[in-house]
Amino acid sequence: MAPIAREIQRVLLAALPDPAAERPELAEYARLLRDYPERGGKMLRGQLVVLVARAHGDDSAALEVAAALELFQNWVLIHDDIEDDSDERRGRPALHRIVPMPLALNAGDALHAAMWRLLVEAGARRKVMAEFVTLVERTASGQHLDLTWALEGRFDLTPDDYLAMVERKAAYYTGVAPLRLGALAAGTLPHPVFASAGLELGVAFQIVDDVLNLEGGSEAYGKETAGDLWEGKRTLILLDWLAQASPAERARAEALLRRPRAEKDQEEVAWLHGRLLASGAVARARERAEAMARQALERLEPVFAELPDQDAAAEALALLRALVWRRA
Repeated sequence: MAPIAREIQRVLLAALPDPAAERPELAEYARLLRDYPERGGKMLRGQLVVLVARAHGDDSAALEVAAALELFQNWVLIHDDIEDDSDERRGRPALHRIVPMPLALNAGDALHAAMWRLLVEAGARRKVMAEFVTLVERTASGQHLDLTWALEGRFDLTPDDYLAMVERKAAYYTGVAPLRLGALAAGTLPHPVFASAGLELGVAFQIVDDVLNLEGGSEAYGKETAGDLWEGKRTLILLDWLAQASPAERARAEALLRRPRAEKDQEEVAWLHGRLLASGAVARARERAEAMARQALERLEPVFAELPDQDAAAEALALLRALVWRRA
């Protein structure tokens, strides 16, 4: 783990209940809250907050903001895994597969509260607090789109629908929030390009996530291969393939994806997985992500070139590249 990540984790874990609680039930409660944070995530978003603040010339308040963003990431993942009926997270069973779902849900709620408490006790600037409100609201609205499409069995969707969902659900807190929070933590108004280029980077990140979900075999991914098919996700790759599939194959795929996870046939999932890989849709998605990330970084580089701490600025740009391609 990188030195900055270790410092972020130290602050994050210090904000959580003591696992040596007197009552055994509360000791278990504390253990559940620490489960996802202790699974070894690289804390790239949190590291970005610190590096961007440092690049702006003042990282004195950045660690607490970075730790709060990582707490956000962890409680959202617990809820997301429950809502999607996921099996794995960071190479281990999802929390609701280890303990009864209500306990996992409650742990996510507690991490959400810990996020706000950490910010309040650190005396976070008002604009920092407002940015957290925005990222929570945007993420929830994007998740609503994603869940609604699955629950209603919707397949009348376009790539633009996918992009609109991803910009809310994942792209803002992945690409925009770390840039803006780093500047705000340093007491500086974020450059306008942080919002637009950050969204592009965040969308590229999610498209790569969809690609890795189908390609598998990546330790950096840490989730179930083809899990998006088991969960019935409407990804850019799937929508691309459906638009070109024969009527018979499209009907077969839609029938499979509409079924709940427990009712899906493994051979049918394997069939669709193979068709997606062979179709060129995965390669096209990867190319689109590469183009978006390249364009976003080209727009960010001149802005970072003007910041006072050029060593931190260079590190931040390198980390943005690693965030998209999971190379850190």
